[in-house]
Amino acid sequence: MNQSVLDLAEQLLERSNLSAKADVDAVHIAAATVHDMDYLLTWNCKHIANAQIQRKLAEISFDFGYELPILCTPYELLGG
Repeated sequence: MNQSVLDLAEQLLERSNLSAKADVDAVHIAAATVHDMDYLLTWNCKHIANAQIQRKLAEISFDFGYELPILCTPYELLGG
């Protein structure tokens, strides 16, 4: 956890359609993004592995100079 993660998480909450209740989820996404992870695996399909919000999250991440990792469930990663 560092200031870059917190700053990105704040922007993800402010500029996307993540709800205020998703603050911890935004931190998870921001940490994976800032630390250049390839994937963020999760069972949270409401706020993280959600195709409806990923485009906006990717756009926000790009604005900060980062590439959003692939956000998916373990089943999606394995092709199941």
